[in-house]
Parts: sequence; C-alpha cells; structure tokens
Amino acid sequence: MKLSLAQINPTVGDLPGNVEKCVQAAQQAAVSGADLIALPQMAIPGCHPQDILLDAGFIAAVADATRDLAERTAGLPPILVGTILTADPTASKIPPGHAGLLNAAVLLQGGVVTVVSTQQQLPAQDIHFAPRWFLPGKPPAPVEINGKKVLVLVGDPPASDPPADLILCLDASPYTQGIYPQRFAAARQPGKTIICLNLMGGNDALIYDGRSFALDAQGRYVAQLAAFEEDIKTIDFADLTTIAAPSWERQRMLYEALALGIRDFADKNGIPRAFIGLSGGIDSALTAALTVHALGPDRVMGIAMPSRHTDPRSTQAAQVLAANLGIDIEVVPIEPLHAAAESSLPHLLDSGTGAENVQARIRMLILMGYVNRYGGMLINTGNKTEAALGYATLYGDTAGTICPIADLTKPQVYELARWINTQQPVIPAFCLERPPSAELSPGQVDPFDYDEIAPKVEELVRANRSSPAMRAAEHKRAQSGIVLKVSEKAFGPGRMIPVTRK
Repeated sequence: MKLSLAQINPTVGDLPGNVEKCVQAAQQAAVSGADLIALPQMAIPGCHPQDILLDAGFIAAVADATRDLAERTAGLPPILVGTILTADPTASKIPPGHAGLLNAAVLLQGGVVTVVSTQQQLPAQDIHFAPRWFLPGKPPAPVEINGKKVLVLVGDPPASDPPADLILCLDASPYTQGIYPQRFAAARQPGKTIICLNLMGGNDALIYDGRSFALDAQGRYVAQLAAFEEDIKTIDFADLTTIAAPSWERQRMLYEALALGIRDFADKNGIPRAFIGLSGGIDSALTAALTVHALGPDRVMGIAMPSRHTDPRSTQAAQVLAANLGIDIEVVPIEPLHAAAESSLPHLLDSGTGAENVQARIRMLILMGYVNRYGGMLINTGNKTEAALGYATLYGDTAGTICPIADLTKPQVYELARWINTQQPVIPAFCLERPPSAELSPGQVDPFDYDEIAPKVEELVRANRSSPAMRAAEHKRAQSGIVLKVSEKAFGPGRMIPVTRK
C-alpha cells in the first residue's frame, strides 16, 4: 500500500480556501500512485476555531465544506481528513449548553463521507480546552485499504495495542522548544508501524511545525516531512527504507518557528507591513531580524526615536542593523514632543516614573502614527523576563499587535541573537555587548542580573506561581499583544491568572 501524507497549512474559518488546499494536495498526492491520502486534524475548519465552534452556522458550513471536498475528490484515491461533526444526541449524552461536537477523521471515497474516528482523549491542560467544545469519541475500528488494516486516530497515539497493520494519527501538535523527542517517545509502539501527520502553520499564539513522520515496526524512521513548511510525501509500505533519525538544531528550529508565527499572523490577517521601534538594544534587534526573515525587508520598517538620554551609539547601531537587514529606517528625535509634554504637564512630569515613562509613550505615539498613516501592524519587542517582572511601560513599550520574543527569557534572547550572527552577522556588536538599558534617565541600566533572575522567574511561570513583582504586573500582561508560544508555559491562554487577587 502507498500512503501519501499531505502536511498542509489551513486558515481558521477559511472553509473555501482550506477545501481548495485539500483538493490541490490530494491531486498532487494522487500523481504518486497513492492508495490512500491523509490530511491533518482539523484540515477543513482550520485549527483551532475555539468559540467559533459555538456558532451553529459555522458547524453547518463545515459540514457543507466536508461534503464539497468529498464531491470534488470523488475520482481520486480515498482521502482521510480532519473535520468537525455534531454528535448524535441519541448516541451521546450531551450536557446542557454544550456544543456537542466531535473532533473527527472522515474517509472520503467516491464522493461519500464516512466517519472513521473521533478524538477519544480530550486534552485539558495548558493551552488546551477541548472539553469546552468536544465530547469524547469512541474507540475506532480499523479501515481496510488494499488489504491493510489502518487504524485512524485523532490526536495522540494509543496506549494500548490495537489490532491493525498501520496506526495513522491525524495530529495538531503545537511547537515548543525540545518537543520533538517527546513526540517520538509518545508515538513509538513496538511491533507497530506508526504514522504521525501533524498540522503546519501559525495561528495566533500557536505555531504548528509539521515535522510529520513514520516509524516502522522496529521504531526506525521511514519517512520525515519538512519542518515549518507544507510538504507531501508518499510512503510505499511494500518497500520501506529506513532513514537516519533527524537532528534538529535547537536555535534554528526556534528561529524558524518564530518567523512562521510572524509570517502567518501577517499573511492570514492581510497585514501588509510591520513597524518596529529600533532602540539599539538587543530585544529590538532580535525582533527586527526575525520579522525580516518572516516577511522580507520590503515589508518591514524601523523607526529610531532618540531622546536627550540616548547614547548616540544606540541610534548608530539601529541604523547599522537596518542597513544589514536591508530595511528602511527613519530617525525621529522625541525631544520636541518630550519638551512639550513637560511644559504642558510640569506637575506630573517633574520627576520619578512619570518623567521616565512619558518618553516611552511618546515613542508609541510616533510608532502608531506610522501604522495609521501607512497601514500595517506594530511589532512588540519585549521579552519574557521583563514581561514577568513588569519592567515595561504600560501604553508605551507594552504596545504592539504581536509579541514575537515574549516567550523568550532575556538570556534566550542573547542566545538566539548570537546564533543568528553565526549564520549572517546582521546584529551589531554594540547591541550584544552594551549593558541592557531603557535609556530613560542619565546613565540608566536595567536593575537586574538577568542571568540570575531569569531562570528563577521562568521556574515560577512554569509552576503557575507568582512573585510579588509578577503579581503587580499581571494587569500589564492582560493588556499585551499576542505572545508567540515556544515554551512549555507562556503568558497568554495557557496561564490564566486573575488580575484582582490577594
């Protein structure tokens, strides 16, 4: 039997576009002589629709799209695809007010839609809230394709030993650093051939990395699909050839993951360009490098906004960075606006945090002026350690639609920046070597030893705990942009801590 794995990048709610992607992938796979074509979990609705699933009209449209895909591929080999179904109320006990849905895999053959599997184990930890929308499915029976019994699963591989020749898991597993060995360990079933077909693409905070794979009965790799790219591969189970276990360079994977998150957020939302405040510091330098890798230099613009306290080398470093990245940069000194604010509000801005923070808020006024004038989005440049400790000006440097590095600790920011420079030296040495500083007052430097405090703060975040400083900053994080999740515990939907607490 020949099985084609089609690792595609759907968009949530784009039912016509997702169906078209499925059709094109199936047509391409059919050319290889596939006996069975597989598409990922939720390929038709996109992943994850969240509370769109509470809209009965959307569920009806997903059903129509599933039938449309079946009709358009009626002349092709059988297709397994992830979709959403409404549970049969006579066969399932649906709690009052529940959406009563099933996360399903269906077989499309000859224009007919047949349900072959529904997700049994509903994840309900960290970012996962499956029981909010779905009901647990029942154990599936294998389907027979060309004399092979194929057990189709939605989600994680089984813990038991099912009676099947092949186990095919349609998955939607988000990327986090170091997750690949965990996936391999979870998938391996001695004596069974396992295929894990993962979704690919960015969706708000989540990044699906693809990296689908197949293991033979001895647990050896026989197929591996691309990371962070759409890919199609056909496996001939009559002539399996083992391949070397893939080695994924950790920093490269992180680099590509964050770039994909930025790219898909911009492209799927129709955002033409991005604006970044370039301070000459490491955070904005890394964010700019990632954004240019994601969108290309023509879609990125940097704005340097020196104040009376800015070291001239900071602005020079921002200009060198922009030249290295090939992006336009404009230098807009904030002194006229700063002086005007002090003149208008002398009793508020004579000293203390008000005098410092007004500078950050003036910078956001300028940055959002560019966004409003030219269209696009503002990219936030804050990191996870500063966000955790509240070391950011609310309505100042907390602003931005998307936060690419807000799940990287300050030491991780330096690590990734240094790795980027090993590939192409675009980040100026000044950005890497200078003491971290917001430059809001003469001689100011950040009041932390980041190498010491960052691991301690990260440990608290992962344990769902908070220090006094973290509790005091909860309201800031509640108003932040979308944080691209690349760790086991990120600020965002996976860490729901109340602002008001004791």
